[in-house]
Amino acid sequence: MTEANPIVPVVLAGGQGTRLWPMSRASRPKQFLPLTGPTSLYQQTLLRVADASRYAPAVVITNSEYRFLVAEQAQEVGVATAAVLLEPVARNTAAAIAAAALHARAAFGPGALIHVLASDHAVVVDDNYWWSVDAAAAAAKAGRLVTFGITPTAPETGYGYIEAGAELGNGERAVARFVEKPDRATAERMLSAGGYYWNSGTFLLGVESFLAEVQTLAPETFAAAQAAVASATVDLDFIRLDEAGFASAPNISVDYAIFEKSKKVAMVPVTYAWSDLGAWDAVWKASHKDDAGNVVINGNATLSDTRNSLVVSEKAHIAVEGLDDVAIIASEDAIYVGKLSEAQRVGPMVKALRANKATQGLTEIHRTAYRPWGGYSSVLSGDRFQVKRLFVKPGKKLSLQKHHHRAEHWVVVTGTAEVTIDGKVTMLTENESIYLPLGSVHRLANPGKILLELIEVQTGSYLGEDDIIRIEDEFGRA
Repeated sequence: MTEANPIVPVVLAGGQGTRLWPMSRASRPKQFLPLTGPTSLYQQTLLRVADASRYAPAVVITNSEYRFLVAEQAQEVGVATAAVLLEPVARNTAAAIAAAALHARAAFGPGALIHVLASDHAVVVDDNYWWSVDAAAAAAKAGRLVTFGITPTAPETGYGYIEAGAELGNGERAVARFVEKPDRATAERMLSAGGYYWNSGTFLLGVESFLAEVQTLAPETFAAAQAAVASATVDLDFIRLDEAGFASAPNISVDYAIFEKSKKVAMVPVTYAWSDLGAWDAVWKASHKDDAGNVVINGNATLSDTRNSLVVSEKAHIAVEGLDDVAIIASEDAIYVGKLSEAQRVGPMVKALRANKATQGLTEIHRTAYRPWGGYSSVLSGDRFQVKRLFVKPGKKLSLQKHHHRAEHWVVVTGTAEVTIDGKVTMLTENESIYLPLGSVHRLANPGKILLELIEVQTGSYLGEDDIIRIEDEFGRA
């Protein structure tokens, strides 16, 4: 990286994919889950671009629902971001990358390069990885729009492909064409023919070259991104793109809008290990296996006479006997069981669950919901009552609020609670409790140095999360 041409990581973190259901859901999708190690895929992406000798601080683009997840997870791994841009509506990758490029040009100058990265991919960083970044940066400085082509190791049908063209020197290849996700026979023919690469969906671009192509090839996208950035507002540590401007963008991917049309595209072929973890079989392939070919994530499983299988469990202990090629995925409130080799079929199942009102919630929210102050888990619910487990991080506090339809009773399990009710402050410790009458103005805070856990019992005529009137909130939600 040089001051004249800084490489600015642009991390795309707004996807809501549910192909890794039941772990991945709309409220907490796969990029924020620890699927291949102790850190989430998003955190692994940030750590990959944390070297200040190579990169400027990252620009993250996500949607408003994930803003606190993005900030908290970056803080957990000690990586500072240059900006977090919030998309007001989903408009695919063309508008998102154009908006990020406009922001990077304004913040880092017209000579900036952007390294566009998906936040939900698994990548093994080796010497070839850094060679590919350096080769792509050199090509981007020369005006090329560079994509990375992954050398295929199998006839995968879940990836798009790139057919390589002529050699351009310095490791670059021209792009003959982009190929949609193929069927098995077509994928096998392409691998036999050679010269085809998996489309990684990652790019290295000069902001001036890229924005010039967007303005020429996708003028509606350019105008929308320009309006969204020009009228953006600052909200705490986030930048909210203007909704009217961003919403006017076509809903189109950067591949369709730019890369399949531009004459400036080049590809850098690479051989480092990569996966978009698009289904549970991809998670299995990317993970360390035992002698029988099994992968157990989170350790909550006992396997006997079982081979080539994947078992993931958040809490329950899973015992598996005499099975082969099976995926067993157990979240707090749903379990998926199917053939591991047919894991792509999770997608249609999620669509069916979403179409049924009785199961729609299983595709959207987890039993445990995460908030910037901590979170809560649903324990038990019935007619006019609900029991939850609340956890509050040290030094954090909930909004000052009241409810129109419910009263609450809090019992401290661990830690110290600072409870404010109608202006009166009470300190509670382990095994102590307090009652919050219906309509009272209240707030919960953790003044201690350890996690505060308590049991909340709600009673009343309506117990929905929308019965919260926020009066004051340090996270800008009032």
